Amino acid sequence: MKKAKNYEEEYVSINCIEHYLLHYKTKKEEPVLLFIHGGPGQSEAMMAYIVEEYTSRNYNIVYYDQRGAGKTYLKNKKAKPDTEILKKDLLEIVLYLKKTYKKDKVGIIGHSWGSVLGSLFALEHPEHTLCYIGCGQVINLIENERVGYNKLKDAIERSGNKKDRKKLEKIGEYPIVDRFDIDTYRKIGKVRKLQGKYHLAADFDKNMIKMFLSSPVMGLADIFPFLTSMLVNMQVMKELMSFDLRSKGMEYQVPVYYVLGENDQQTPVEISITYFNEIIAPNKKLYLIKDAGHIAMIDNVDDYRVAVCEITGGLQ
Repeated sequence: MKKAKNYEEEYVSINCIEHYLLHYKTKKEEPVLLFIHGGPGQSEAMMAYIVEEYTSRNYNIVYYDQRGAGKTYLKNKKAKPDTEILKKDLLEIVLYLKKTYKKDKVGIIGHSWGSVLGSLFALEHPEHTLCYIGCGQVINLIENERVGYNKLKDAIERSGNKKDRKKLEKIGEYPIVDRFDIDTYRKIGKVRKLQGKYHLAADFDKNMIKMFLSSPVMGLADIFPFLTSMLVNMQVMKELMSFDLRSKGMEYQVPVYYVLGENDQQTPVEISITYFNEIIAPNKKLYLIKDAGHIAMIDNVDDYRVAVCEITGGLQ
C-alpha cells in the first residue's frame, strides 16, 4: 500500500481483477463510507482531495474505481463491465472494507450512476449497509433525460440564442428510448455540452480540468479512461436506459439520506425529491445544497461537508 500524508492508495484483487482504492482515514472508531462514482466509467477519485481534506471530518471514506473506470481500467483493459458484475464487485469491496476497518457495516455514498449501484446495494444488502447517501440521484434515466431536455429547450428559448436553438434542433429525437448505440452516445454528449453552458448539468470547463490536473492521484495516463469511458461501458449504459428505481422497491431497511444540488437538472432534483418523499426507511432526511448542481460536492463543498458530517454524526 502506498502511503501519503493525507491518503492511502492500494490495489485489491476482487473477482479476478485489481481494483483501485483510495482511502482518506480519520479515527478508527469513526464510521466508514464507500463513495461510488458516476459515469458509468467516470472515476471521481481524482477530486477526492477537494472534498475530503478537512480537519473536522468525522468519518473514514474510501473512493474506488469501478471495473471499466479510472485506474482499475488501466490495470484491466480487457475486463468489460455490466451491471451484474459491478454489483458483485461492490459486494466484495464492502466485505473487504468491513474486514479491513473492523466494522459491522459500511455507509454507502452513490453519486449519479453510482447512485444506481448504491441504491440497489442498500435495498439488497441491508445486513452490510450502515446507511445510504444519494447524490445526483438517478430514479429513471429516460424520465431524467426528458425533463432535463425540456428544461434546456426552455432555457435556450428564453436566451434567444439562435445558434444554440439550431444545435438543439440538429440533435433530433431525444431522448432515444429503445436503444443505446454510438449515435445515442453522441446525442447525450451534445445535450450535456449545452446543459453545461446553461448551468443545467456538470460543466467540464477550464476550472474543472485544472482541478483534475492538480489532483495528487492523477497522472497523464489517467486521462485516457475519461476519453473512452462511455465506449468501454456501453453495456452498462444499455442496461441503464431501462432502469427505474421505483420498480426495485420503496421500502429500505437502512437509513436513507439524499444530498442534492438544488439546481441539478442532469438528474432533475424534483424527480429525486418526489421519490424520496415516497420511500419508507428507518430514518431519512433530505439535504438541498445551495448554489449547487449535479456535482454538489464540488459546487458547494462547504455545505456538502456539513451535510455528510451531520449524517455520520448521527450514526454513532
